Amino acid sequence: MSTRTAAHPVLSRETATSSAATPAGRRPLRAWQSAALDLYDAEPARSDFLVTATPGAGKTTFALALAARLLERRVVDRVVVVCPTDHLRTQWADAADRAGVVLDPSLPNSVGPVPAGAQGYVTTYAQVAGKPALHAARSTARRTLVVLDEVHHAGDGLSWGDACAQAFEGARRRLSLTGTPFRTKPGERIPFVHYEDVGGGELRSRADYTYGYREALADAVVRPVVFAAYTGTSRWRNSAGEVVAASLSEPGTRSVEAAAWKTALDPRGGWVPHVVAAMDDRITHLRENGVPDAGGLLLASDQDDARAYAGVVHKVTGEKPVLILSDDPRASGKIEEFAAGTQRMAVCVRMVSEGVDVPRAACLAWMTSYRTPLFFAQAVGRVVRARTPRESATVFLPAVRPLLALAAELESEREHVIPAPAEAPDDALDLLPPPEREAGDGVGEHESLEADAQFAHVLHGGRAVTGGGPVAPEDEDFLGIPGLLTAEQTAALLSSRDEETRRRIAAGRADDRDDDRGDDRADAGDEDAPVEEDVAAWRSTAGLRREVNRLVGQLAARSGVPHAVVHRRLRQEVPGPASATASPDLLARRRDHLLASL
Repeated sequence: MSTRTAAHPVLSRETATSSAATPAGRRPLRAWQSAALDLYDAEPARSDFLVTATPGAGKTTFALALAARLLERRVVDRVVVVCPTDHLRTQWADAADRAGVVLDPSLPNSVGPVPAGAQGYVTTYAQVAGKPALHAARSTARRTLVVLDEVHHAGDGLSWGDACAQAFEGARRRLSLTGTPFRTKPGERIPFVHYEDVGGGELRSRADYTYGYREALADAVVRPVVFAAYTGTSRWRNSAGEVVAASLSEPGTRSVEAAAWKTALDPRGGWVPHVVAAMDDRITHLRENGVPDAGGLLLASDQDDARAYAGVVHKVTGEKPVLILSDDPRASGKIEEFAAGTQRMAVCVRMVSEGVDVPRAACLAWMTSYRTPLFFAQAVGRVVRARTPRESATVFLPAVRPLLALAAELESEREHVIPAPAEAPDDALDLLPPPEREAGDGVGEHESLEADAQFAHVLHGGRAVTGGGPVAPEDEDFLGIPGLLTAEQTAALLSSRDEETRRRIAAGRADDRDDDRGDDRADAGDEDAPVEEDVAAWRSTAGLRREVNRLVGQLAARSGVPHAVVHRRLRQEVPGPASATASPDLLARRRDHLLASL
């Protein structure tokens, strides 16, 4: 079976969807979805078809359009969707209902037949592994299309892959979906997937149709991503009792790099609150400039860290985040509430790493130790779904080589479509090289002591571009608009805000230490301790920002003027920096000005 890669010209938003008539209630198809359907129809006898489409491109819509077409043509009589999590079962069923296909999202393994009135059901890979013979009976009792969502999960264990092969070998048609090409060891082939040998003892999935990030960006289907890397110095005590210090961004052995990274992610240190504050400022800026419901996702490695990070977010922003844990029976409901709500941040452990649709999420904080290309692409995919041409996404990540290398691959795709308006200087820092291979990269016994954070650079053209130089106030209005600022201007803006962020976090953490020890650092003559006014400002700023944003929303609704225009007028009438870096006193004056205008 031949492989075909999508090669679309740059399309306007008007041509990004199919002009063909669409049945009532069904979503119009994008150009790539129509092209993939045409390719599928070109070989009517095919049984297996793999689509690789960048996260946010609309794989679910394509799959359901194909399912509806095959049902209408009586090629199949039943549709079975296999997905990674229980939450996605409901999401798939809801999307199917909008496409005119009735799928049962709650059919358990304890019930044999598919309920009357349903055209199929949605299950999980774990359920299939639990009773493969049952699913084989269901998929062969009637002519069936099986949709394997995020098919790489069939390789999470040999038992899962074997179960999928047993359950669906006899199905009439199989459609496999993935957000990015994946690699598999020869002895762990995923069923129904074609491979090509890439050497080094690995096979790479070979798609029948590929729609990459570059094509989706050109079609305005996804947002451009800005990767903001944060460095810092980590200090920890090793198994020998020695105190070791290392920078996140300095080359070193993999074991030292891993230890520095692990220490930076410790919620008790200074790196985490600094980056949380940076993301909070970015969310505020987005909300002031045309994205009033912008939100952010914070990815944690485990549930203990997630709970601790939620506490950090509450302290830094003044607002409790949505905490989404995999073992919480309310997790699915929390994801839906966050997607439809206005909360600023959600802290999660893998729950929103793939498949989950949260279009208003425009920022991502990478506070996990995961570093595989597949997980990285899937996680970044949660913040790239576009709603308007003026939106962009920002990913905040540690300046460690494995993540920078993964970010550079996506960033290079972006630069092919939306290059910066001017070349960066020749003395910009080069991207750190890939890590050297070592026999092991464990860090042994490890006690995290402290970590600080500092904005390092943004990625552009495969290079790390640092901040510095003057920043025009009007430039801040364009930070979220793709293609209007050079990489140097973007880096300079983030760097200038970083100074304010560092002051706020230092004030708050010093106050924490005072509370814990019950002492008064100012009376002790500590010249580095923040004054009481700094502590009060750090505590009150987040609440004032929210109040200003709420009043701006009311004035915009009353006058019919966009939020961004109201914010711009407010800055002219009460001069000063944008709210993201404004002082509590300035925010209070702007609040009073807005109250007088209502």
